[in-house]
Amino acid sequence: MVSKQQVLHLVDLGHGYSEIGRLLGIPAGQAYLVATGIPADGGDTVTGRQRQRPGMLPSHSQRLVNPREMNPSYSERVHEWIRTRAMRDRGPDSGSR
Repeated sequence: MVSKQQVLHLVDLGHGYSEIGRLLGIPAGQAYLVATGIPADGGDTVTGRQRQRPGMLPSHSQRLVNPREMNPSYSERVHEWIRTRAMRDRGPDSGSR
């Protein structure tokens, strides 16, 4: 079980929560929760006093539990498949239409 002291020690050493999670084998949002007692998903209202807790991020803790999705707009592999498929689908009279 990961302890608050372990996580805060790594924060003090300058590690980010994503790296801390990898080092300790837990999700980054869980590392944040262990360190601060505040869920990273932003579901709780955080008081001014809670913002002073060690390990608190000034903002954007939500990205620890909901990282950006990767949605590539281009894939050479897909484009090659489309080109190959289009060439196979061409009929003998495809140029006359």
